[in-house]
Amino acid sequence: MALTAERIAELNELCRRFRIDVLTAIHAPKSGHPGGSLSVCEILTYLYQEHMNLDASKADDPDRDRLVLSKGHAAPMLYRNLAEKGFFPVEEMSTLRRMGGLAGHPNMHTPGVEMPGGPLGQGFPAAQGMAMALKLNGSPAKVYAILGDGELNEGVIWETAMSAAKFKLDNLIAIVDYNKVQLDGTTDEIMPLGDLAGKWESFGWTVLECDGHDIEALDFCVSVADGAVGAPTVIIANTVKGKGVSFMEGQNAWHGKAIDDESFAKAMEELGGEINA
Repeated sequence: MALTAERIAELNELCRRFRIDVLTAIHAPKSGHPGGSLSVCEILTYLYQEHMNLDASKADDPDRDRLVLSKGHAAPMLYRNLAEKGFFPVEEMSTLRRMGGLAGHPNMHTPGVEMPGGPLGQGFPAAQGMAMALKLNGSPAKVYAILGDGELNEGVIWETAMSAAKFKLDNLIAIVDYNKVQLDGTTDEIMPLGDLAGKWESFGWTVLECDGHDIEALDFCVSVADGAVGAPTVIIANTVKGKGVSFMEGQNAWHGKAIDDESFAKAMEELGGEINA
């Protein structure tokens, strides 16, 4: 069933709030990755708050959907969504990158995290393994692997893509956060990806493409991917690095730059947040 206009508006409002909370969490320790956290906001929010079969009160349900954030540096947005789902109190966002608190990259000590993310490329093959195990167990669950476009530089990504197609893992959905900017510059400057859709197709994947900040478009593509038979699906989600904060958008400097007080105040003004939140 298609999302109603009211529900789309609710999810967009959640995204606005999550951007505020994530930037607040990153600003406090003066450490973190704002750019990629903001670009993946709608993708994670749609999946966690609307689509996935996942219940914090039944966290070990063998038939739950799984999400692997292979681009682990976007952990703050993952945490905010897990908190909203009830895996831990929202107040724990204030412990980001603090001793004993939420780690800078996902790890298995955090409730709701299915797989650590950090070394780029390593989460995707783990997601494939989960999908294969679920197939063998006859489970209806899906596995969603969130990849960064800079992460596609890693050879293991394409080894996994080749393997997943061989085993016809139609319960595996990869979503590329295609913001076209990585740590040191644009993807075209660092390692051009060329015909990205054509690459995935040549590896035997069904390819869909959409605006990764459009909830309705994400809903359509994910729903199509869920119905795939005989092959894995990749959704190339066109996004903007630092989406929602004008001076961060499209700027590689904000991949992992600390947010100073002046920049934080400007961001909160644009997002409608409180400076002393």
